Amino acid sequence: MNILFITANRLGDAVLSTGILGTLIDRYPGAQITIACGPLAASLFTEIPQVVRVIELVKKPRHGHWWSLWLQTVGTHWDLIVDLRNTLVSRLLRTHTMKIFKGLKPRQHMVEGLASLLNADPKDAGPRLWLNSAALEQVAGAIPRQVPLLALAPGAHGFGKRWPKERYAELATRLLAPNGVLAGGRLVVLGAPGERGEADPSIAALPADSVIDLVGRTDPLLAAAWLARADLYVGNDSGLTHLAAAVGAPTLALFGPGIPARYRPWGASATYLIANDDPNRTIDMCKIDDMLALAEMEKLSVDQVVAAAEASYMLGCAA
Repeated sequence: MNILFITANRLGDAVLSTGILGTLIDRYPGAQITIACGPLAASLFTEIPQVVRVIELVKKPRHGHWWSLWLQTVGTHWDLIVDLRNTLVSRLLRTHTMKIFKGLKPRQHMVEGLASLLNADPKDAGPRLWLNSAALEQVAGAIPRQVPLLALAPGAHGFGKRWPKERYAELATRLLAPNGVLAGGRLVVLGAPGERGEADPSIAALPADSVIDLVGRTDPLLAAAWLARADLYVGNDSGLTHLAAAVGAPTLALFGPGIPARYRPWGASATYLIANDDPNRTIDMCKIDDMLALAEMEKLSVDQVVAAAEASYMLGCAA
């Protein structure tokens, strides 16, 4: 059975889509699956035994990346196409069955919307990751199991979704202080190469020997291995936050302008904090005005986030 799975360009959306990919694997364990996704998300799928090919959709002028995808897939008769991008390409290929995702209902979570595409129970369609054993061994060799590990990701795709970087530094200092919940622990800071400015205050706030600086130095699978080891993760509404929740790390997501009802991290140990959760808002304020969005992020105080982070840590300990 040949399945074409067309998923997201952004990391967070791709992580959320791994749940229904897992549903497909459960239903058709002998299937051969081809993944089409953005370059950043590609490594998420490389360790899955049923995935025989990953096609990276590198954006080209005049939608040339879709033309390239068609050229690479038109020669196959697909038993099933699952198109989460609602593309023209899927309609131009030979297939027995086609499932096209056309968007969410108001305040429906992405996992719930994707699960409905396959008539799956959202409880069974949560994100799942296939981790790299070499990456897990690398992390295990870098930090002893008994040492507490705090993971922070102060960046995000849009600056309106970023909690102030100086507050992240204070958060790290308080959580790792002698009287903090992660006393005696270490800090690992994750992010894309362009997020160096957001990460530096947290890195500088602690002694150099207690900080692991991985900004711009990981792919998603290596980042996931570090997050799987973390005793607590705090980050913005970002791909790394969804990655942390997917591997089961105690996860606290900080929201200001976003819509947690749709994009909160999904997982038993995942929580979120938002200054003003308007039940009637259906549009991310970052799509309207970044400065208004940033003002919402700044409403979250360090005291609020420390308290929520401590609660998230305790939730993880109880799980």
